[in-house]
Amino acid sequence: MPPLIESVVLQPLITPIDPGVSGRRERRIERRSFARIHDAIDVPRLIETQVNSFDWFKREGLRELFDEISPITDFTGKNLELHFRDYVFGEPRFTEFECRERDLTYAAPLRVNVELRILSTGEIKESELFLGDFPVMTDNGTFIYNGAERVVVSQLIRSPGVYFKDDKDPTSGRSLHSAKLIPNRGAWLEFETNKRDVVSVKVDRKRKIPVTILIRAILAWQADESGDGRWVPDNELDQHGHNEHVVDALKHIDTVHEHPYTQATLDKDPAHNSKEALMELYKRLRPGDPPTLENARSLLESLLFNPRRYDLAKVGRYKLNKNLWEREARRDGVSNAPSMSVRVLLPRDIIKIVEQIIQLNNGHGRPDDIDHLGNRRVRTVGELIQQQFRVGLLRLERVVKERMSLQDPESATPNGLINIRPVVAAMREFFGGSQLSQFMDQTNPLAELTNKRRLSALGPGGLSRDRAGFEVRDVHHSHYGRICPVETPEGPNIGLIGTMSTFSRVNEMGFLETPYRKVYNAVDNAPVWLEKGLLLRDVRDLRTGDLIAAKGSRVDVAISRRIAIGLLRGQILREDITDPNSGETIAEAGTEINRTLAEKVVEMPIKTIKIRPIVSQEVDYLSADEEDRFVVVQANAAIDEHNRFVSNQVACRFGEDFVTERIDRVDYMDVSPKQVVSVSTALIPFLEHDDANRALMGSNMQRQAVPLLRPDAPIVGTGMEFRAARDSGQVVVARTAGTVQSATGDKIIVEEDDGNEREYLLRKFMRSNQDTCINQRPNVLRGQRVEVGEVIADSSSTDFGELALGQNILVAYMPWEGGNFEDAILVSERLVREDIFTSIHIEKYEVEARDTKLGPEEITRDIPNVGQDSLRNLDEHGIIYVGAEVQPNDILV
Repeated sequence: MPPLIESVVLQPLITPIDPGVSGRRERRIERRSFARIHDAIDVPRLIETQVNSFDWFKREGLRELFDEISPITDFTGKNLELHFRDYVFGEPRFTEFECRERDLTYAAPLRVNVELRILSTGEIKESELFLGDFPVMTDNGTFIYNGAERVVVSQLIRSPGVYFKDDKDPTSGRSLHSAKLIPNRGAWLEFETNKRDVVSVKVDRKRKIPVTILIRAILAWQADESGDGRWVPDNELDQHGHNEHVVDALKHIDTVHEHPYTQATLDKDPAHNSKEALMELYKRLRPGDPPTLENARSLLESLLFNPRRYDLAKVGRYKLNKNLWEREARRDGVSNAPSMSVRVLLPRDIIKIVEQIIQLNNGHGRPDDIDHLGNRRVRTVGELIQQQFRVGLLRLERVVKERMSLQDPESATPNGLINIRPVVAAMREFFGGSQLSQFMDQTNPLAELTNKRRLSALGPGGLSRDRAGFEVRDVHHSHYGRICPVETPEGPNIGLIGTMSTFSRVNEMGFLETPYRKVYNAVDNAPVWLEKGLLLRDVRDLRTGDLIAAKGSRVDVAISRRIAIGLLRGQILREDITDPNSGETIAEAGTEINRTLAEKVVEMPIKTIKIRPIVSQEVDYLSADEEDRFVVVQANAAIDEHNRFVSNQVACRFGEDFVTERIDRVDYMDVSPKQVVSVSTALIPFLEHDDANRALMGSNMQRQAVPLLRPDAPIVGTGMEFRAARDSGQVVVARTAGTVQSATGDKIIVEEDDGNEREYLLRKFMRSNQDTCINQRPNVLRGQRVEVGEVIADSSSTDFGELALGQNILVAYMPWEGGNFEDAILVSERLVREDIFTSIHIEKYEVEARDTKLGPEEITRDIPNVGQDSLRNLDEHGIIYVGAEVQPNDILV
């Protein structure tokens, strides 16, 4: 196994303070790195997933919801229309500190501009509406709800889209394929094939029907490319959906004579045209109701084609196009995929799914791997809150519609129609009761950070721990660099709760991405990454990383030549370059390209110049299904000082296979050895020597370390200690550069470079959610210069900005008269005397004085049958004095 984590050694330097010079630190930590491999990029901000997601919700998520629900009309649609326009978040009424102290919710008032239109007169009434206090995220990625810090955990669920599955027939052993079409919101469609070659479909988990009934019915729905559609007129319904129309739609796919899927399904189909199919569909879906043509049409339209009832979402359309239309585009070179803006089903989507099932049954193509991370996406905090807020808005819509029907249109006002209670109740339900809104684990900074980076497959819309099988819990090859293969709970939740890897991030579709360095084995003699003559990305020198042309530059012939020359210079040719006109060899393989040769080559009509592969400074983030198309080499592959591979063959990954490939086949290289694992696992030195089971226990148990009286940074670390502490949210970080004016026990004042003063309040002996003690201590001195992002105050388990979960103590392995038998440990007297492992815990005790049937209860020190010795620390009301030292079983109230 390659060395995963670079190990470093700490050297504490004691610097004496010169009385004449202020601003010198009493002690600082310098790390000497013994790493063979250095990270190609810095570790990103470790809580950016949480913070960016909530920012998206405030900026775009709420806008989407208001656009979705507007306008609300009365039941007739003829009297009133209510439109939601702009919205704004006000300033929170209380600070984070006040909310923690007074058990309040850190929330900002949400105000929306609403417009009420009276359709009969054309009058418009505008009003600003208060939509309740909305819980907002702190800078550390948490919510303060009723005084307690909470985290909304990201949820890993099956992505909307279509999935094909291989089902073996138990009697014949034949592969019979099925498909599931899962929308973001709306009815599921489940297709399956039986051993008699009949393809059937279940709509919204109702009774099974032959798929040709559904195809006949949708052939009467005429949709345009935007997804809008209408039914053909009643008098033409009989002319649509005949057998020849169905056969015509599938004839180019259903070509195997032994298994005539279309004909076998038509034989089972009682309908003969679209009209009969609609009626038959209605009978099967609503067995008790009398079928009418109008009801049948409106039912099918609302189930599949109405954007308010059926929504694939952007990600669902992306997956649908990728699974159904991309293969065809690769085969024919032409894509007929619907636009990404179409979020409802089109009739051709359904026909394409049936085609794909028939193709799979005929042995063409491969079914989907449902556990692949290309088929599972992350619902981050913004999306989860958006979903709950939608529930509140839909309840509000119902109330508004009812009030519209009761009130006189002339006298109706927006404030009179809208009741905000359903929205406030929905948010209270989510933050107070959802399985994904968790009481934050605050035992130490690492526990806090891991809680924010956790991924859960449980929760609403997810799996249940009782039904989840082995496959969904197992480590998958697509987890590489995205989900840590080590850190997961040991109990019934094993594999269902995971942690994001160190460098992974969530893209706009919700898929996990991981960074790779681009490997170049050829240079295009023409501008690349162009759109309308503009560069889509920065172009950098492959060796030095210097900028050649910036993103957005307009590319003409001169810039095109400059890019090609800049990329070629300093590279080594992989094959001879021959002049196409004269046949003369210009340069032989192995020649290093200088500027003169580069200029000469650029002028020649050669499309691609093959060079010896070089690992560039360019970093691309790839999702799991994108990565499957490329050959990726590990970060420990040997490269020289010019970033070229030392050997001609390297160990690589391609999809789920580990292969040895020639270096000219390599596309990407890992950015760091710790890319595979999470922050918690990356803190374990020499991880590659550990057994995976013990590493799992170690990464989990680090989070249980209680903060000690005097934290001590580790002598041997891995380089992650500083980043883990800084991004955890427990330390105080300088927001701007400046000079320290004052540093006392409870606050630090920094004069910023623009002359303003900024005050940082420190948390002193505060109780954490787990009853440990959070106590911040300044680690800067008056007059000291601080930069943006520098840690200026330590917390309970940090030492000069570095994570310090334990102590550096001397350990001896030896038997000692049975005193250390099995898991017993002997400790020296010094460890106890000097409080090396002493920790402070703060517990809160509450007692209620209630009114009972016998009268009100009283808080008093007059307790019968209790001696004065037991009451010595109580005041005249019977409550313990502040500062009294108590022992177990002492009376407090």
